[in-house]
Amino acid sequence: MNSPFKNLLLSAALIAIPAGGFALAEVVFSPSAQTTYSAVASAGLGDLSSYKTIVTDTQAIAASGDLAAAEHRITDLEMLWDQNAAALRQADRAAWSAVDAAADDVFSALRAGSPDRARVDTALATLVSTLDAPVPVAAARPIQLVSGIAVTDESGRALPCEDLIGQLRDATAGTTPSAAVTDLQTKALERCNADDDAHSNTFAAQALAQIKG
Repeated sequence: MNSPFKNLLLSAALIAIPAGGFALAEVVFSPSAQTTYSAVASAGLGDLSSYKTIVTDTQAIAASGDLAAAEHRITDLEMLWDQNAAALRQADRAAWSAVDAAADDVFSALRAGSPDRARVDTALATLVSTLDAPVPVAAARPIQLVSGIAVTDESGRALPCEDLIGQLRDATAGTTPSAAVTDLQTKALERCNADDDAHSNTFAAQALAQIKG
């Protein structure tokens, strides 16, 4: 999920270093990681009423035709969700991922160059239903690996790029990483700042694999 504070937090995590050449690692899958989710709604995230209130407000504003104001209101959800993201992921990663994906669809719909009212209404309705029952709608997919390191969760959704960047920060603490690792760190941070978790995780996983040898 996008966050107004993401760039500042990530910039503090890694020192920007000039970029160089790189090669993308092959993405492989871990069949043993497949899991089938229960159709029972997850209660692992706890009380989500405060988030639903914001979404309901946003629906009412969108219904009035003021999509700019609706986008402004949904930003309150974005900030609150990001503020509690770490605890929510730890409580129930699958449920968190389902809500996070539904919320991202709302942000995308409202922040399009010319927002489409029907798309906005559909995305908001989906987010409401997901908050009511935050479980994935389909069976789990194989966890994706890059250089032997997981870059997605059990739902097939890219892990938050901050997670792998944090691992990189810890792995390089007190050391002088190689030029190749430094280059991959920089690229991972750049893509994470652009909310491109998938590519950021690819670069971060490559760097971690090189560090581990």
